[in-house]
Amino acid sequence: MKQIYICNGCGKKINGKEQDFLHVQKEWGYFSSKDMELHEFYLCEECYDKLLSVLEIPVKIEEVTEV
Repeated sequence: MKQIYICNGCGKKINGKEQDFLHVQKEWGYFSSKDMELHEFYLCEECYDKLLSVLEIPVKIEEVTEV
C-alpha cells in the first residue's frame, strides 16, 4: 500500500515508499503556551534543506556507515 504524505513546507506529495522525508511529532507539555497539544508535520528533503539554511546553529551531522 502506498504511503503518501503532504509536505507542510511546499505542499507537494511525498511518496513514502520512494522518497525520504522528515516527520516531526511533538506533544507539548506544561510550561509552554501549547500545553497538551500534539503537533505533527512532514517536510520533503528540499524543504528540510531550506529549514537548515536558516538555523543560527547548524545541526549535528554524522556519517552512518552501516544500515
